Amino acid sequence: MVTPESSEKRVAFKDKVAFKGKKVLLFDLDGTLIDSAPDLALAANLMLAELQMPEFSQEVVRSWVGNGAKTLVQRALSGSIEISPELDAGYVDRALERFLQFYQANVCNETQLYEGVRETLQRLKDRGYKLTIVTNKPEQFVTPILKSFKLNEIFELVVAGDTLAKKKPDPAQLNYVCQQLSVSVQQCLMIGDSKNDILAAKAISMESIGLTYGYNYGESISIFQPEIALDHFSNILDVLS
Repeated sequence: MVTPESSEKRVAFKDKVAFKGKKVLLFDLDGTLIDSAPDLALAANLMLAELQMPEFSQEVVRSWVGNGAKTLVQRALSGSIEISPELDAGYVDRALERFLQFYQANVCNETQLYEGVRETLQRLKDRGYKLTIVTNKPEQFVTPILKSFKLNEIFELVVAGDTLAKKKPDPAQLNYVCQQLSVSVQQCLMIGDSKNDILAAKAISMESIGLTYGYNYGESISIFQPEIALDHFSNILDVLS
């Protein structure tokens, strides 16, 4: 189990936020519930090795995670978070195909739940909240991860990156949850670690919680003004009345 570590030290309840009237909680997956960076790094390095290109440490690859598989592949091929404008589109597509194949074969080798996730999710469900996942990760990877951690039955709905034509930061996935569960935006709360989560929520005036320990490209999640930023997943229990 992974313990979140944050360089953004702050008092979790500085703003005394308490969310009321919520019925549905929308959770991002990568960087929020799970630390998938080790397996993403493995897939990226297997791809690079096959292409006879330099490999990178897990920590370097971790800093490239968060904008989707294609962007991760482009950064790996560029050897930098800044994508080279000289990358050939066809070359990127072929590399992406191999990356996805390697990731499919290693989707849950070293991926771990963050500390307190399982217990907190169960307590929230016991309190009567409907729990959902809203992720940009394709369904083919989401399903085996949830099964591996025996979390597939705890969620009312899973909206993956390929469920709809659009994904976060577009609010389409969030609207879809509201429609499928027959709840208003005001009855929902988006919980995630990246700006895409917060921006998607703000686009439809849904309240949000930002988590400080995930993959937000080196930026403080507070920059994007969630209602509150929390350092630990279990603190969610304290701000939901």
